[in-house]
Amino acid sequence: MRYVAAYLLAVLGGNTSPSAKDIKNILGSVGIEADDERLNKVISELNGKDINEVMNSGLAKLASVPAGGAVAVSAAGPGGGGGGAPAAGEAPAAEEKKEEKKEESEESDEDMGFGLFD
Repeated sequence: MRYVAAYLLAVLGGNTSPSAKDIKNILGSVGIEADDERLNKVISELNGKDINEVMNSGLAKLASVPAGGAVAVSAAGPGGGGGGAPAAGEAPAAEEKKEEKKEESEESDEDMGFGLFD
């Protein structure tokens, strides 16, 4: 990934066809040694291609990847008046928050007055 990032930085800098030396200079400026095999792989895959077209084709592939969660369905069904269910679900959450606050105050007493920097 660092080789692709360095390649993209070189392209953003105005170099439409960065060489291995260009990418090594970019990586070396932040203290990273370049692996010639991986570097040559990135250069050979991207050499002669318009980077914007490569990125757009990648975005098209990402668009087909599912990235959402499951949709919550009310137990009462559509139009069944499921308005009471969320309210009932919220009450236990409030109780849990109160219990967490109590536990935190008990934990702070465990240090017996000694702080980390005393």
